[in-house]
Amino acid sequence: MINQQRLIDFSREIIQVRSLSGEEQPVVAKITSEMVALGFDEILVDENGSAVGVVVGQKPGKTLLLDGHCDIVDARPSDWRLNPFAATIEDGYLYGRGAADMKGALAAMVHAAASADRSRLAGRIAVSATVVEEVMEGFSLKQVMDRIKPDAVIIGEATQFTLNRGGRGRAEIVLETIGKSAHSSSPQAGLCAVHEMMRLIQVVENAPMLSNPVVGKAQVCLTDIVSTPFPGHSVVPNCCRVSYDRRLVPGETPQSVLDGIRNLPGTQDIQYTLDILDGEEKTYTGKMLKGLKFFPAWALSEDHPLVTVAQEGLRASGFDAMLGAYAFCTNGAYSAGIAGVPTIGFGPGSETDAHTVNERMAVNDIQRAAEGYLGMIYAILS
Repeated sequence: MINQQRLIDFSREIIQVRSLSGEEQPVVAKITSEMVALGFDEILVDENGSAVGVVVGQKPGKTLLLDGHCDIVDARPSDWRLNPFAATIEDGYLYGRGAADMKGALAAMVHAAASADRSRLAGRIAVSATVVEEVMEGFSLKQVMDRIKPDAVIIGEATQFTLNRGGRGRAEIVLETIGKSAHSSSPQAGLCAVHEMMRLIQVVENAPMLSNPVVGKAQVCLTDIVSTPFPGHSVVPNCCRVSYDRRLVPGETPQSVLDGIRNLPGTQDIQYTLDILDGEEKTYTGKMLKGLKFFPAWALSEDHPLVTVAQEGLRASGFDAMLGAYAFCTNGAYSAGIAGVPTIGFGPGSETDAHTVNERMAVNDIQRAAEGYLGMIYAILS
């Protein structure tokens, strides 16, 4: 049986830790301590700093991995009505940075796995609390999966209790236009790179986007713009750089995304460069994670065995088990999009609850999430 009060107490404890990406060690220590207290059979912290706990069933079988990231984006206390790291419970809601994204779900996963009756399990349950997901989706999950070798993965990001069978990916794209410097008193002698970028932005943002029946439509969102030199001090800028967040649908590749921009009508007379960013993040253990910031989209069919058996487990736990997909990017970009391991998503709260001021999670939803995870564990590992 899941101890509901202990589950909520644990949720509060890990929300009270300000575990920014690259600074997760204190929260990992709390998670592994809870795994020890709950009787996990195997517990480890890998070289990236992610925590992994394993519960072993009495019969041989598959390995099911439940993954939740333990890093958070920051919160400025002055913007919040309540202290974002106090984990206050008010009117049935648990408030705090990470309550919805995604420490409530992570706590529910840990307690659901620990409460499973080993005599009913054919196989083993692994729970991972992965690091630096907020900045490098899937990079630390790779290390976990290389060690655990799961047959199936459940991502605990928010789904409002739908069963997500896919998710959009994302890429970080940089465009630079090249102009010609001149004195701002004689702009006709130069070529303003910002004006060139304005033309390019118009073309890029009006381009048609692919659509997918499971995850919806691809999209682009401009996230920053910088001109050079800056400050200009009477100089026509000779360079302008913008970054785009490009949301992906299944089947898109780095090459297809870049070619999709290069081949747009109206770009041929603009001098520009185009790249997908290389990412580099240092974990709290000192390990450097490096790679292209391209995180693929993924999707399973409605009748995929993992989808249908998970639905059975959720229905047995009192859920409708309606199907959906993530609009945002998750660690599923690696588990399904790159590694090709069947992956589903299920979690409390809504995607729109993530990264918000006064972020919160209904206490009852954390408890219900644990019941849903347990139902799927029994169905998948029966």
